[in-house]
Amino acid sequence: MNPGPERQRRRYEPDRRQRLVEVTLDVIAQRGVAGTTHRQVARAADVPLGSVTYHFGSLGELLAAAFTHLALTAANAFEARMAAIEPGADAPARVVEAMLADLAGNQRSAVLTYELYAAAARDPALRIITQGWMDRTRRSLRRHFDADTAETLDALMEGLILHATLSTEPVDPARIRRAVARLVPPPDGNLGAPGSTAP
Repeated sequence: MNPGPERQRRRYEPDRRQRLVEVTLDVIAQRGVAGTTHRQVARAADVPLGSVTYHFGSLGELLAAAFTHLALTAANAFEARMAAIEPGADAPARVVEAMLADLAGNQRSAVLTYELYAAAARDPALRIITQGWMDRTRRSLRRHFDADTAETLDALMEGLILHATLSTEPVDPARIRRAVARLVPPPDGNLGAPGSTAP
């Protein structure tokens, strides 16, 4: 039986390893780390099982590659947002914008992030990834804040995003603005003013 053109194309994919990494994240988002196997990834990617084990000899190696891609992608995006803030601009307000952008229809990213956190709590190799991600986020924040504020703001962002992700209530942008304003009061006093309903 002659294989179809799509299967023939996939058989010679030069970027198969990277595609497997991305498909692994899809599998983790659907099944969690506990339900992710070489076989599940092969099935989702529509490739032979041997293709997955050829590129990733162990499940740990596969998960590390997938979570590294997740962390690098997120860190690059946040770094770009912080680098785009002009000197003298309202950095706290822009941080709030970044948080709201992360929350807007981004349930998959949140699920993947917390799958990584849960796995890293048990696997020191994965904590290298989470530590690198935190370090980059804090360096990006230090463009506009002192080191202590950057570290605290990073933790605040994580907590607010976690709560918003797990809550059954809709995200309240005004509440997020007020939380950031308590940590870094804006010079004009407008960020998160009591009763603010600005999106």
